[in-house]
Amino acid sequence: MKNYPPDFKADAVALYQSRPGATIKQIAADLGVNPETLRNWVRAAGASRPRGRGVQAPTEPAVALEAENAALRKKVRELEEEREILRKAAKYFAGETRW
Repeated sequence: MKNYPPDFKADAVALYQSRPGATIKQIAADLGVNPETLRNWVRAAGASRPRGRGVQAPTEPAVALEAENAALRKKVRELEEEREILRKAAKYFAGETRW
């Protein structure tokens, strides 16, 4: 069983936290440490990383764009309804003028 200095352990945990895409197994292999040993150091340090990939809270510009998109979709629906009403009216009046 090897004894590692505390600063090496702290650096290993910091490396794990700084590389969100890397697994404990990959980092342990890079450092030449058993993965279970690194896992124990991470647990002992109370270190954690954000879970999940690609799911983030929406930012202000994204929220503003969604609101604008919703308003534009509503306007498109209104214009399509108006066009359909005018189309029906034109068809009705065209039919009335033919004898």
